[in-house]
Amino acid sequence: MTDAVIVDAVRTPIGKGKPNGTLAGVHPVDLHAHALRSLVERTGIDPARIDDVISGAVGQIGEQSMNTARWAALAAGLPESVPAVTVDRQCGSSQQAVHFAAQGVIAGAYDVVIASGVESMSRVPMGSQAAGRDPFGPQVAARYPDGLVPQGISAELIAAKWGFTRAQLDEFSAESHRRAAQAWAGGRFAGEVAPLKAPGPDGTLREVTTDETVRPGTTPEILAGLKPAFRADVWEQRFPDLGWHVTAGNSSPINDGAAAVLITSSETAAALGLRPRARIHSFAVAGDDPLLMLTGIIPATRKVLARAGLSVSDIDAFEVNEAFASVVLAWQAEIGADPAKVNVNGGAIALGHPLGGSGARLLTTLLSVLEQTGGRYGLQTMCEAGGLANATIVERLD
Repeated sequence: MTDAVIVDAVRTPIGKGKPNGTLAGVHPVDLHAHALRSLVERTGIDPARIDDVISGAVGQIGEQSMNTARWAALAAGLPESVPAVTVDRQCGSSQQAVHFAAQGVIAGAYDVVIASGVESMSRVPMGSQAAGRDPFGPQVAARYPDGLVPQGISAELIAAKWGFTRAQLDEFSAESHRRAAQAWAGGRFAGEVAPLKAPGPDGTLREVTTDETVRPGTTPEILAGLKPAFRADVWEQRFPDLGWHVTAGNSSPINDGAAAVLITSSETAAALGLRPRARIHSFAVAGDDPLLMLTGIIPATRKVLARAGLSVSDIDAFEVNEAFASVVLAWQAEIGADPAKVNVNGGAIALGHPLGGSGARLLTTLLSVLEQTGGRYGLQTMCEAGGLANATIVERLD
């Protein structure tokens, strides 16, 4: 049976998704193109050999519309003969792109394919694709007559269901910043990040080399001073038992960033003289309660472990997207993963969460962690709007 292997993976630094962010002056097509171009340069692959570029983006409107993957591929200098497609599984879009790419290789439809993702939240604000309209329709409203809720309320519901305190959420978040700062100081991101030049507020080009939202001095005591981010009369009336523990400090920020992964088969890699870093061992996608919304990572993790024939103890490193601290803590409580193996170099609360680019970013970081620790198996999972989640297991290759 044909396998799917990862030759290399690369990401941009992650900027604040605000007008004053370090990457705000970069058009999302160019940001995405930088990741694609860097990947091609690092691997030395003949770009004419690429069968497809499959990319994730959530805000598919304005500067990220019109099949943004195609324009990023052209901006990166890939031949016009290389096709590209943009997919949307919300926050898991580029992780789903990896799954689609791997499935294509395993099926024999592709020899060489890039999976990637991008989000420029400074230029395409979160939720702008809905354009003020109802994206659900009357039949969904009839199925959920009490109404669905924003993700922040889902995070509060999860904190309440699992009984997490505000202190637990803040401690988890401070640890994410500590680990990320330590990883940057120790050079552990150097191999995965491709610096780029971006215009500053005055138009002068400056080199962006690091993730902008990591705060080395963050402590639980500092985070404890932040106000609840989603408390409002309408939600207090509907959910009177919520503790209102979710803040901007124990949630992921909004960000700009992109990442890209080169996927092929072992046979093709050998023929092209490429040395794969990892094998895509197993993958799965799962659905869960759209009200809790962010708990899909629990059944997705169980599903991919069962499919792989592995147990939690077999996994050497986990990358679980830190959309909210309560989400990862609930996953840990249910799955039983060792916290020391989860988001070893920090997670999205510190590094950032550029929506459509985060799945490929997590995979890029997971490969680094496995190589830095000598681990064999890594598992990545990502909660997604609508109660969805992807899960992926990779096996490091010597």
